[in-house]
Amino acid sequence: MKTIINSDKAPAPIGPYSQAVRAGNTLFISGQIALDQSTGELVMDSIEEETEQVMRNLKYVIEEAGLDMSNIVKCSIFITDMNNFTVINEVYGRYFTQDPPARETVEVSGLPKGVNVEVSAIAIA
Repeated sequence: MKTIINSDKAPAPIGPYSQAVRAGNTLFISGQIALDQSTGELVMDSIEEETEQVMRNLKYVIEEAGLDMSNIVKCSIFITDMNNFTVINEVYGRYFTQDPPARETVEVSGLPKGVNVEVSAIAIA
């Protein structure tokens, strides 16, 4: 059995997928980009601000499921330029100050809507 999770605070999916799916006690959160739901605009003034918006969107979705960031056990970070890794890592680290989840960071040739960073996650209830 699966339950679809959608938060009004996070941007609506831009394709045929759900923001998150709960299967048993596991929550699979789709990749989040720096789309600000309140304005409908991408936040791309700096890589720091872009990453902050991505992490806020991730947080909105997990909170909609009744969990918090400490429930995340795995993240995947996709970035278009490994030179941005240090700044992305710094912002990401603010959301996981204790017992951070497992993670990989992968440089890719492109991301939806031309963004620089996307983060997906798996959480356990």
